[in-house]
Amino acid sequence: MTLKKTVLALLLFCATVAQAQLSVDRKLLKHIDGYLEDAAAQYKLLQQNRPAAEFPKTYFPVTGKYEWSNSGWWCSGFYPGTLLYLYQQTGDTALYNEALRMLQLLEKEKNNTTTHDLGFMMYNSFGNANNLKPSPQYKDIIITSARSLSKRFNPKTGCIKSWDSKTEEFLVIIDNMMNLELLFRATAWTGDSSFYKIAVSHANTTMQNHFRDDNSSWHVLNYDTATGAVKRKRTAQGAADASAWARGQAWGLYGFTEVYRETKDPRYLQQAKKIALYIMNHPNWPKDKVAYWDFNAPNIPNALRDTSAAAIMAAALIELSQYGNGKESEMYIGTAGTILKTLSGKKYRAAPGTNGGFILQHSVGNIPGGTEIDVPLTYADYYYIEALIRYKNLFSKKNKS
Repeated sequence: MTLKKTVLALLLFCATVAQAQLSVDRKLLKHIDGYLEDAAAQYKLLQQNRPAAEFPKTYFPVTGKYEWSNSGWWCSGFYPGTLLYLYQQTGDTALYNEALRMLQLLEKEKNNTTTHDLGFMMYNSFGNANNLKPSPQYKDIIITSARSLSKRFNPKTGCIKSWDSKTEEFLVIIDNMMNLELLFRATAWTGDSSFYKIAVSHANTTMQNHFRDDNSSWHVLNYDTATGAVKRKRTAQGAADASAWARGQAWGLYGFTEVYRETKDPRYLQQAKKIALYIMNHPNWPKDKVAYWDFNAPNIPNALRDTSAAAIMAAALIELSQYGNGKESEMYIGTAGTILKTLSGKKYRAAPGTNGGFILQHSVGNIPGGTEIDVPLTYADYYYIEALIRYKNLFSKKNKS
């Protein structure tokens, strides 16, 4: 056995041992099915208020007004994806039928080459649909989406372009780590390794350039397409260029955990662990584990919290707990449990029949841009539901030792 295979075998053995030894929060586990039932009722309310051809974006509790989007908005896949998660858990066919209606509206985006967010849009929707009821049609849509995403890859920079901008700019954001699963799945289904190679190149380049010495990440990098060198590092949605935007840290944590799952390369696991430690050891991380919108927000402790960042972190940490040693895994799963308990409390989880049908309250979209500030957001709901399901499945009877 080669050294690399030996290391991988040891990592997998440690993951198995860690999973068997994890401590469950029985009170949280006991209430998860109830939380999912409440969430299903909320999304049926959201469905009732949704215009026929539009996707939920957010809701403003003070005015009672919604904001909707078309299928090209980067969040369009989260609503059908959440419906499919909830259908899986509740068996409520009304949720499934609504998801199918939304998928019909979304399908045309498989040919969209103007966005890097096809993973969010197409895999979190059609991927979830295929997981429930495998279909050649769903697979073809996902593969076509992966081809569209691949057209944004530049071999010189080694990255997938995030935002279209000036000709001389090649902008890449940390969020883009979340779109790589789409490419991995395309390789798995087609045998075409080009998708895999693009995903790995993007992950490697991001790991090399996007992180500071303390393992926090920059938000936006601008690359030189002639040389591949980094021209500038800055923020767009954080408090400052050198600050640690909370959702950006969450995207990195989730993304590198995901890339490790797909490649089994220990470098990505180590990167995910480094990000986790940065988050969990940060002096500005609240005791209830629901992050401020930026770890360096100027008005902490009065800064807004971001439930979307917290939900993403919880979902990532639950998966990461399966890849660590016993002590690490306990730390990850314990932290995720605390996040989920906090998010499920009255402060953050909307009372049934309120919040326009959204599940979580108090997310932060873009404070510098002045949009989606302290409101519900579809991706906060998506990752909250995903985290609840992951926690439930991890401690289901068939997984107990």
